Amino acid sequence: MDEHKKIKEIKKIQQPPKVIKNLYSKEEIKEFLDLYKSLPTTVHNKKQNVIKKRWLQGYGEKLEKIFCERLKNEIGDFKMDNLQTDDGKDILGLFQESYNPIGLHVDSGFNFENHIYRQSLIPLTSVGSTVIFKNRFYGESTNFTLDPKELEKKQLNYGQNKRSAEHVNMYGNKPFDKEIHKKYLGHEKIENLAGLEIDFVYEWELGSMLIFDRTNLHCSSCKIEGKKIGLTTFTKK
Repeated sequence: MDEHKKIKEIKKIQQPPKVIKNLYSKEEIKEFLDLYKSLPTTVHNKKQNVIKKRWLQGYGEKLEKIFCERLKNEIGDFKMDNLQTDDGKDILGLFQESYNPIGLHVDSGFNFENHIYRQSLIPLTSVGSTVIFKNRFYGESTNFTLDPKELEKKQLNYGQNKRSAEHVNMYGNKPFDKEIHKKYLGHEKIENLAGLEIDFVYEWELGSMLIFDRTNLHCSSCKIEGKKIGLTTFTKK
């Protein structure tokens, strides 16, 4: 497995996940939702029932200032690492509207020269939860799956995660807890979770923000009522 070149630096500043409550007002959440509606659609995957929109520079400049200041207050100095537009401008984050749970993955980036840092999640709808695992991965951004059709996908577009089953046996082969699987992760094959240990389950709450390391494996829980919308941002040092 190819790995990030700055693993020592990345590991040195690793931290457990944390939640900051009451960070955004109801009015600010509404502004985020209005911003989301105004942005052009980047991906509309009808099969997975997912809509993704990139937060482009020049959209919501007031919100951009608020967001960056509050994120810096929590994680210190950072640089954005959210891919770029066709003309080379940094993207501020990714809005995602989903009707189905997002599977097991890691958002560790694509450039092994980078010192990857933290990622944040702001819920813009009230129902949903995100499962963060203690297990970490220092390769590139990857969707972890046992699905043979997914594993066959090699021709990926810019920004798409690699598909892999290399996590199997990487963390031991202890069977995943059946009760926890039923409660939170029924959308995942239990065999895909062997050796994994949950660190934290973040129950979505409007106004709050989740922050965790980009090396943490994570996924949605199976708790969705209708749809959920969230804003994710990736950072580096």
